[in-house]
Amino acid sequence: MAADSDPEKWSYEAVVERSKVRPWRMEKLKMAEQLRENPGVEFLMECWADDPALRIVIKKLVAKFPQWGLVAADRVLVKWEE
Repeated sequence: MAADSDPEKWSYEAVVERSKVRPWRMEKLKMAEQLRENPGVEFLMECWADDPALRIVIKKLVAKFPQWGLVAADRVLVKWEE
């Protein structure tokens, strides 16, 4: 089963929980862009998997900072090796 089709992920409680942490995550992503520093692969992967609303921001960041070693394509975020 795909992670996005997990009924627990889309329960009312899960959606409310994500909406509570979204402002903090968004601020961390904005700071990463300003400082040009990777906020951490685990953090980016967690945001990607947990909050579809942040995927647009993450896509722009990984395109802007290829040195972070991540690629966003076909609705997935992957770490690539040179």
